Amino acid sequence: MTFDNTDELLQRIESDLLDGLDEELELEIEDRPPSGVGAQDGGPPRREAHERRVAYFKELFRLQGELVKLQDWVASTRQKAVIVFEGRDAAGKGGVIKRITQRLNPRVCRVVALPAPNDRERTQWYFQRYAAHLPAAGEMVLFDRSWYNRAGVERVMGFCSDEEYEEFFRSVPEFERMLVRSGIRVIKYWFSITDEEQHLRFLGRIHDPLKQWKLSPMDLESRRRWEDYTRAKEAMLEQTHIPEAPWWVVPADDKKQARLNCISHLLSQFPYAEVQRPQVLLPERVRNADYIRHPVPPDMLVPQRY
Repeated sequence: MTFDNTDELLQRIESDLLDGLDEELELEIEDRPPSGVGAQDGGPPRREAHERRVAYFKELFRLQGELVKLQDWVASTRQKAVIVFEGRDAAGKGGVIKRITQRLNPRVCRVVALPAPNDRERTQWYFQRYAAHLPAAGEMVLFDRSWYNRAGVERVMGFCSDEEYEEFFRSVPEFERMLVRSGIRVIKYWFSITDEEQHLRFLGRIHDPLKQWKLSPMDLESRRRWEDYTRAKEAMLEQTHIPEAPWWVVPADDKKQARLNCISHLLSQFPYAEVQRPQVLLPERVRNADYIRHPVPPDMLVPQRY
């Protein structure tokens, strides 16, 4: 892992850290014209970067508008969908999930991110704890990592036996076909990043106090075992890429491009249409002559520090 010079490394780390601020900027930019966003003019490179970010935000907002239409269609037609997000540590799965769910109703679109199984769950049928989170009619469930943990981290780190690993590959195609037969749409994404890009993102997490929580000992060990994860990933894609639930690989070295490409592709997987809503009329508030609003006690008020 090498860079031409220290300035290049620092510049890329700075770019990665700035990306973490974009969610707040996304919320701000909605209520102001694009010309009001970004740093002051710093020459052609800065202007070009600013223009790319504005273009990204515009397209993201457009796609998020389509996601709202998809959500309404899923709810009104009582669809059931499971979307699986897999990939190496720091590949950007959480970032795209955040952008998908940012404007959606959590009662329609919810995220499942399960911790490591406890002692009781380890004795259950392997898919049991995941099945408990499958969608009902009118729901989309996004799995931030999924049952494919067995084909990835459990295999590489030795948390499952060879027999359990082999049984997983026998079972998972049938499990997913069963879901599809029951009316659940299964869409699976693998976020693919290069060795160099993962190294850079880990450096960014190490140096950003707001992201250090994302680094676990398991993440650091996964970095050392890059090649083992590559072999595990290749075996997983080869044995579980089935017509009923195929894998879709998202090139993710560029986070923003990956988000837009994934959301656009996700939308293309559904024959959704805009659901016509009835006109909403705000009713007049009822006012009673004897109504008195009592003041809030000062000691209950949040201090006005800003």
